[in-house]
Amino acid sequence: MGKTPAHGEISLDVLDIDCREATEQIEASIKTTVLKRFRKRGAVVGISGGIDSSVVATLCVRALGAEQVCLLLMPEGESASSDESTKLGRLLAESLGIEARLEDITSVLEGTDCYARRDEALREVIPNYGPGWKSKIVLPSVIDSDRFRIFSVVARSPEGEEVKARLRPQSYLGIVAATNFKQRTRKMMEYYHADRLNFAVAGTPNLLEYDQGFFVKGGDGLADFKPIAHLYKSQVYQLAAYLEVPEEIRSRPPTTDTYSLPQSQEEFYFSLPYDRMDLCLWARNHGVAAVDVGRALDLSEEQVERVYRDIDSKRRMAVYLHSQALLSGAPDGEAD
Repeated sequence: MGKTPAHGEISLDVLDIDCREATEQIEASIKTTVLKRFRKRGAVVGISGGIDSSVVATLCVRALGAEQVCLLLMPEGESASSDESTKLGRLLAESLGIEARLEDITSVLEGTDCYARRDEALREVIPNYGPGWKSKIVLPSVIDSDRFRIFSVVARSPEGEEVKARLRPQSYLGIVAATNFKQRTRKMMEYYHADRLNFAVAGTPNLLEYDQGFFVKGGDGLADFKPIAHLYKSQVYQLAAYLEVPEEIRSRPPTTDTYSLPQSQEEFYFSLPYDRMDLCLWARNHGVAAVDVGRALDLSEEQVERVYRDIDSKRRMAVYLHSQALLSGAPDGEAD
C-alpha cells in the first residue's frame, strides 16, 4: 500500500492510499469477520475522541449499521484529557447517529488502588508526592543522543511547582503497572457489553502502535478484530478525512490519555511525531537507506540510524506483547 520511490528518493507521499478502495476492503472484512466467522450480531468500540477509535467506529457503522454498533465512553477522574475526550467522543457518536454509553471507570480504579499504588511508586523518587499533585512520565529524544534513554517523571505540586526526577527501574515499573489498570479496566467494560449484546470487540491500534508495541497486554491490545492495524497512522488520518470524521477530532494532536499532566505520544514512547515516525517505519520495512530518509526529514544519517535502532528494539520487546498463551504440551487428543 503506497508508492514505491525511486532509489535515493523518499517522501511522505509513499504513504498515500486509495481511501475508497481501503474503506471498501475494511468494511468487507468487518462484515465477514463479525457476522460470518465469529457469528456475532455487531461490534463494541471504545471511543476516546482520538483519530484511531473514531475511524474504527465509523468503519464499523458503515459495515454493520448504526444499530449494530455499541460505542463506549470510558473516562476516569484524573486523566488530563478526559473531559476533552468525552466531548469529542460524544461529537463522533452524534455524527454517526448513535448515543454513546458513558462508563466512568474512576470507582473501579479506586477499588483496585490504581492511584494509590501509582503514588506509592512515585514517592520513591518524589517523597512529597500526594493529593493534588499531577504527573506524567517522559523519555529523552532518541534523535538527540546515542545515550541509553531512561524514563523520568515530571510532577507538578498543588502550588504549581514543577519537579523532574529520573526514575529507577522499580519505580518506573511500579508506575506503569498501576496505570495499566486503566486500559485493562476499559477492556473489561468492553467485553461486558460485548457479552451482553452478543457483539465482538473491535480493537483500535494502527500499524505504528501495533508494530512497536504501544499497547497494554490484556488492555487496549486485546480485541476480537483490529480493522486498521495494517494502516500507518498517516493513512488513518487520510481515511478520517475521506470518512468525514469531525474536523475537531482530526485536528486533535495524538495523546496517551493516561496521565494527569498533558502528554504527547512522542514524550512517552515514539521517537518522532507520528508522520515522521511513519516514514521511518515504512523505510525500515522497505530497506531504505538512512541517508535517504534523513534527506526527506531534514535529519542526519546518524539520527535516522538511531530511530532505526529504536524501531528494532521496540519490535524485540513487542514479541511478548503479541504472543498468545503458550502450551507446555499438546492438548489431550492431539499428537506432539
